Amino acid sequence: MTKRTSFNWSDECEPHKLRTKAIIKEHPEIRQLIGRNPYTFLVILLCVGVQIALAYFLKDVAWWWSIIAAYAIGAFACHTLYVCIHECSHNLVFKNRTLNTLSSMVANLPMIFPSAVSFTKYHMKHHAYQGVEELDADMPFRWEAKLIDNSTFGKAVWLLFYPLFQSLRPARLKEIQLFDAWTVANLLVQIVFTAGIIYLFGAKALIYLVASLFFSVGLHPLGARWVQEHFLTHGDHQETKSYYGRLNVPNLNVGYHNEHHDFPSVPWNNLPKLNKIANKHYEVLGYHTSYTKLLLQFLFNRDLSVYSRTARSNRGKKVNVTEIKTLVVEA
Repeated sequence: MTKRTSFNWSDECEPHKLRTKAIIKEHPEIRQLIGRNPYTFLVILLCVGVQIALAYFLKDVAWWWSIIAAYAIGAFACHTLYVCIHECSHNLVFKNRTLNTLSSMVANLPMIFPSAVSFTKYHMKHHAYQGVEELDADMPFRWEAKLIDNSTFGKAVWLLFYPLFQSLRPARLKEIQLFDAWTVANLLVQIVFTAGIIYLFGAKALIYLVASLFFSVGLHPLGARWVQEHFLTHGDHQETKSYYGRLNVPNLNVGYHNEHHDFPSVPWNNLPKLNKIANKHYEVLGYHTSYTKLLLQFLFNRDLSVYSRTARSNRGKKVNVTEIKTLVVEA
């Protein structure tokens, strides 16, 4: 084993644009998959309702029941809400940008920490500049990777507190204005909601909601999603991996990550159709089918560490939803 002491380096620009062009040229019918899914808002209302209801029912039980419920139920509801915020960030719920922003703020409510508005800002840069450290908040800090190293304990701690590590990264993105009126509104709404939960239901309900958030993106099989998406689990030449397992049902097909990066204007319900149409392009790529297996692989395989990511300085040409739509029309 050769221990990684730095990120894998690439002199190429982000890797998805070329495959997008090739697929569109071969399958112009993909234009029919581009659009929005307003029913996603009903998913948001359902999951928010579930989380508030469970917070209420757990308010008078022993605190450890809140932890168990958060791991077994809350993590899944919270992760689905995270995916819904992701859909809103791509304008894939409603045509109106303001409605998408408001929808993402509703989805953010039981997640306690305000993140919906800021996520939208830095996630767009992740698509356009994947691996460019000063623009891609999905890339870990170098000190973060060095601190965690490749030990099982270090990686477990990193996943357990992943929301905290993730919350620090946007400060690195100097070209993005992180604070504006919407950011403040997101913060104020979360303060009012959290105060309401504490006043009406008590501290145990808050424990449940916070634990649900941490498990949904942390030390839980669902947390393996962050390893699945861009960690180098299939050699150094494939930066993005998809997941084709059963958890795509509650996760709203978020596992179709290569497909999503290739066509970010296709809503979650159409990603399996995209894979089926362009299957010859995706079946040759490495992928995952089990988050539990991947979680254990990440924790116990010393060849995998937080350094197992590809970094670049080549920004290339910015890729956005408008450009993808133009390519589809031209095809």
